Amino acid sequence: MWFKREQNKNRRLHRHNVLDVKLRSDQVRASRLRLGLFLFLVVAGPFFGLYLLWRVGEVALNTFVYQNADFAIQQIDVKTDGVIAPDQLRRWTGVKPGANLIGLDLAAVKRNLELVSVIDSVSVERVLPRTLKIRVTEREAIAQVNVPHADGVAGIAVSIFQLDADGMVMQPLDPRLCTVPLAQVNSQLPVIAGLNAFQLQPGRRVELPPIQAALKLIVAFSKSPMAGLVDLRRLDVSAPGVVVATTGPGSQITFGLDKMEQQLRRWRKIYDYGKQANKGDIASADLAVANNVPVRWMMASAAPVNVTPKAVKPLKLRRKNV
Repeated sequence: MWFKREQNKNRRLHRHNVLDVKLRSDQVRASRLRLGLFLFLVVAGPFFGLYLLWRVGEVALNTFVYQNADFAIQQIDVKTDGVIAPDQLRRWTGVKPGANLIGLDLAAVKRNLELVSVIDSVSVERVLPRTLKIRVTEREAIAQVNVPHADGVAGIAVSIFQLDADGMVMQPLDPRLCTVPLAQVNSQLPVIAGLNAFQLQPGRRVELPPIQAALKLIVAFSKSPMAGLVDLRRLDVSAPGVVVATTGPGSQITFGLDKMEQQLRRWRKIYDYGKQANKGDIASADLAVANNVPVRWMMASAAPVNVTPKAVKPLKLRRKNV
């Protein structure tokens, strides 16, 4: 009996200990859970708050700015220093009427315009609340290149390219896109010969030394003592190391690739000598030769009669950022 009572007592003590252990485990687990929840709120709370604030701000911007009719574009103020019609420039921007001025991608507008080969640079500016201001600088063509190519219909066709003073290749504008007749703008452009279509890519600069020399010759000629006396009609760059210029009277003048101003002064001296000595017009002269320039004179019967050189159009000579 005594053993039985002792055994029952031990069982009760054992159950009490088991319950006490379970109670302490539940308390520890609950404490850990509360601690974990607290830490989560401490760490995640600021992020959630920032996200909520960002979402509220986004909704507010869309409501009060990007979708606000008060910022709908009503005027695109376009000005150019060249001949392109402002309406055409507006179409090239890709901006739709009523677009939001604040949400407009100005870089995309600038890029759309500068993809046109005859445009040098563009500035785009927002003028709140409803005006987009655009200023365009056009490239000035100083030479023309005619490249023949096969045409399935006409047999042989000619592709026309233009070059500015830096050698940037341009495609001529459609006359309908200009504010002045293109014949008036391009009537004085000398033709550069000796190039092929593979060397001419619109929007890219031609780096070939003979081409650069020909362009420098055109620029230097417009400011030289020969300007107004003759005009440059054709510049042949096919021969290595020289540029052969053909003038309105039919003279062929050979230039070296550098020191254009010096060569043009020598040309003027030879021209003046021919007039004073009644030798007539120059048939050919090789200015690439440093000393004892070879000169041939036209026969009086072969000299053209009443050939009036075209008025030299002053070049703007802007420096391009290329």
